[in-house]
Amino acid sequence: MDQYSKFVFDSFAFDQDEAYLEFRYSLDGEIPFLESLSLPGGMEFQQTPLALIDRSLFALHMIAGTSYYKSYCPKQMEIRSGLLTNKHADFWNKVYENGLMEFFYKNKLNPEGVINFPTTTENDYLEPLERPFTPGKVLVPIGGGKDSIVTIEILKKAGFDITLMRLGSHPLIDALVEELNLPCLTVDRSLSEKLFDLNDLGAMNGHVPITAYISFLNVFMALIYGFESIVMSNERSADEGNLQQWGRTVNHQWSKGWQCEQLLSTYIEHFITPDIKYFSLLRHLSELGVVRYFSKLPQYFSKVTSCNKNWKILQERSESRWCCECSKCASTFALFAAYIPKEQLIEIFGQNIFEDHTQGILYRQLLGLAGNKPFECVGTTDEMRAAFILAHEQGDFDDTPVMQMFLKEVLPQIKDPDKLKKKEISPASEHGIPEEFLTALHAPEGS
Repeated sequence: MDQYSKFVFDSFAFDQDEAYLEFRYSLDGEIPFLESLSLPGGMEFQQTPLALIDRSLFALHMIAGTSYYKSYCPKQMEIRSGLLTNKHADFWNKVYENGLMEFFYKNKLNPEGVINFPTTTENDYLEPLERPFTPGKVLVPIGGGKDSIVTIEILKKAGFDITLMRLGSHPLIDALVEELNLPCLTVDRSLSEKLFDLNDLGAMNGHVPITAYISFLNVFMALIYGFESIVMSNERSADEGNLQQWGRTVNHQWSKGWQCEQLLSTYIEHFITPDIKYFSLLRHLSELGVVRYFSKLPQYFSKVTSCNKNWKILQERSESRWCCECSKCASTFALFAAYIPKEQLIEIFGQNIFEDHTQGILYRQLLGLAGNKPFECVGTTDEMRAAFILAHEQGDFDDTPVMQMFLKEVLPQIKDPDKLKKKEISPASEHGIPEEFLTALHAPEGS
């Protein structure tokens, strides 16, 4: 594999007339990458200070660089598109190291000392700048799954002015957006073709902190369109890692976790603007707790999907919402089985996954019996166990091979099933939800 000594963050640009963004990078100044974003039409840009737009685009340029940096992981980084203080550099070191940890693990690359963002200025002070925004106007990223639906329904009941935001179009999300009947902003992203060429030639590839990318993209959208708040839909389950390596936690969901949310929120406040509220409305809930709320929204049962095979970049798109083969489908089926009756559940997925003997290996991983938790956005080990207990109490699945495995091998290990259920269903106190949004959260716990 070729080697390069330097990864360069070259430049970014915003063409307001064409509603177009571009980000440029290079390896040793020789191998160029160009990423572009097309913004939605039909909405008027606010008179936002150019300095604020520049700050948000610099952050987006930096996080988007993960996709290109990882191709060869050069030891040196050069920042030509902006200035980094010590605090900036420390932030980006943490985001790249933790957000790329799964990539490092799968490529057998020890991350110790690999990421080294340079400090290019000592000036930490940024002048506070006022911006136009509409109080109560909320931007909610939507990805087609249950979590954002729960966030949206909670906000709708509380009377917030909601606009959806999605990255790219897809027929499955089109149907969901139509059901929601809310305004939706669609941003089309084009990754550099050079990246795919290099991957074909043997460049490294792997998972990037996509939630951090979407977060900074939404910061830019909030600035140019006048939103007061960005409300994410990340639950506390994202904090559990997959395994330990090099004395570090490898966590597929790190950029959805509480640590990353705190880092991003602080960065936005100190280095972009304190006038944007950025937080997850579901941070206090487990994924099982989110499903508990979602189970009372049957109008969305046939509209959502959490199967990541639908979102692969280089594949033909399918109209099927669930492949019923991956760990994401297996996890979601078990979580749904805790609250949704068997007949409805089979209608949602098209089959009873608990009947599939081949899924035993996946469920043994998900339940903590073998191997590591799969590298997907799945429930924690304790959540999965609690979900199986709840499904067992319904009695609909007791004769299936998967449930029989749970009853024989897992349930005897659980000392206090009721205590485990309560722990996984109960909300946590740790979150960053602003006071004015807390009153919207009574419905999930009051059920």
